[in-house]
Amino acid sequence: MTTKAKLIAVTIDCAEPKRLAEFYSKITGFEVQYAEEEYAGIGDGTTSIYFGRVPERKPAVWPGPDKQFHLDFRVPDVDKAVAEYVELGATKPEFQPGDGWTVLADPEGHLFCVCPERT
Repeated sequence: MTTKAKLIAVTIDCAEPKRLAEFYSKITGFEVQYAEEEYAGIGDGTTSIYFGRVPERKPAVWPGPDKQFHLDFRVPDVDKAVAEYVELGATKPEFQPGDGWTVLADPEGHLFCVCPERT
């Protein structure tokens, strides 16, 4: 039997960890737990998102094959959330692959999806 692992965190490479921690803290409501130039983290006591400094990191072109991951977030109102997240520094790529959810890029170009709540 394979040992089961519990996911506790995701770490995202970025040029400005503190900046991304602040951005994701605002959209998730997670508390900023640690914020330095080289490393920052947010969490809710169970799950964390960490940000590690990689100054030469370049965002993947969207759409394209270089995208390695993306985060999905559920919200009660996709259009309202998209408007708020864009105001916080996200961008909305022209290409949108489906209906009902929206692909955004965070201030450093990492893609994430804003998804409706399940009914």
